[in-house]
Amino acid sequence: MKLGRQFGWQITLGTAVVGAIAAGVSSPFVLRAAPPVITEEVTYTKDIAPILQRSCENCHRTNGAGPMPLTTYEEVRPWARSIKARTGIGPHAGVMPPWYMEKNIGIQKYKDDPSLSDVEVAKIAKWADSGAPRGNPADMPPAKQYADDTAWRIGTPDLIVKTKDVLVKGNSPDWWGEIESVPIPIEEDRYVLAVEVKEVNDVDLNNKERQTVGGRYVWHHLIYRTQVGLDAPNELELIAGSENVVNWPVHEVGRNPDYFDPKAAVLLKKGSYIVSDSVHLHSNGRDTNAHLEFGYKFAPKGYKPEYRRAFVGLGNGVDIDIKAMSDNQQLHAYTVLNEPTKITSFEPHLHAPGTRMCLEAIWGYNIQTLSCVGYDHNWVRGYSYADDVAPLLPKGTILHIIGYMNNSPSNKNVPDPRNWQGSGNRSIANMFIDLGNRVTLTEEQFQNEMKARIAANPGKDIILGCPLCGIVAQQQKAAARPTQNQ
Repeated sequence: MKLGRQFGWQITLGTAVVGAIAAGVSSPFVLRAAPPVITEEVTYTKDIAPILQRSCENCHRTNGAGPMPLTTYEEVRPWARSIKARTGIGPHAGVMPPWYMEKNIGIQKYKDDPSLSDVEVAKIAKWADSGAPRGNPADMPPAKQYADDTAWRIGTPDLIVKTKDVLVKGNSPDWWGEIESVPIPIEEDRYVLAVEVKEVNDVDLNNKERQTVGGRYVWHHLIYRTQVGLDAPNELELIAGSENVVNWPVHEVGRNPDYFDPKAAVLLKKGSYIVSDSVHLHSNGRDTNAHLEFGYKFAPKGYKPEYRRAFVGLGNGVDIDIKAMSDNQQLHAYTVLNEPTKITSFEPHLHAPGTRMCLEAIWGYNIQTLSCVGYDHNWVRGYSYADDVAPLLPKGTILHIIGYMNNSPSNKNVPDPRNWQGSGNRSIANMFIDLGNRVTLTEEQFQNEMKARIAANPGKDIILGCPLCGIVAQQQKAAARPTQNQ
């Protein structure tokens, strides 16, 4: 049993093993801080409304994806107990807002993080337990304004491309196949810094029978590429990538935007089409017309990338063996980095039994747990690291993912836990992959990135996500000391 890895060391049954092991707990024994105690009065206008505006209203507003608006006291008050319950369950399926990053393990700075702090969760609980008082109207922040009902989280896109509408009947079975390719109307090659994919449909958002996100959408996922022309690309292009065939992050229901490293924007070539032969559509119980919209944010004209996208597979579909009626099962996958690499995002992909995934970097005897997140197959999340903490890993690093599976009656996502489950594309089968984005660096670029990371963290012997930074920092200190002759 191992404890204490979040403090940079580990203890194994009383034997101290000192090493550069940081920020991770693989055993069920996790040291957690006691929840904050809120002693002052908590009111809607002063304390709760700002939290909801920042982290909830993007979905919970008129014509939003959430099942009820939460923009006024009158709208929020009836849901006070439910809000307390859903915000207080921790980084697990069902938590609101839907962000499953575990805050006591690993890197903690991410783009578009809507999660609540422990203090904010405690304030919501106290507010609900105190009768959900309104408070002084003068404390109410101005109502948040939205440009329209389909606001983009990446900001106004420089280009929006739409697929054709598809009709999914209310009683139709799940469907897998391909969609008609869509031309991309650009007059010159452009580099993409961020992409967001949204489903737009005619679902009646005022229908009170709509209970879940699944009732809001019919596109389960889309695996797609952009391709110059429509001639079939050769196998090498699809696997290794090329300027004419570019694979993009998978779109999945509930997915947030994807941000690329500012020095490794992705090329979108003139004459390209959006091409997909792997679409999964599912019924939401009523006839629905729907299409996808792709929003692109471009780098400035004249931009040239400094780094290359990394094509590193990290997953295991061979050894998926999930026993029936059992919780606390694990899956493992490894890969070795053949070049210095920066990880820009972490995206667990499991299926219904999946409850959690952790990402580790192993360099010699140094093991750093970079991220651990809960998982909800109904609402997939991608986690883009903030630029100043994105992991910097040397050549030879072993990446390791651990998947935690619950195929028991306590997991309500599993349709029938009496069944053994193995690998497969259908939701009742399983996948085990990290779909995150990575870029490769030259040795010189890697050294420069480490020097910048060390300069931004003065005095730190261990920098999480940069296993060699401590060594380089020690070398810099040694080089700066005066010699005896001096």
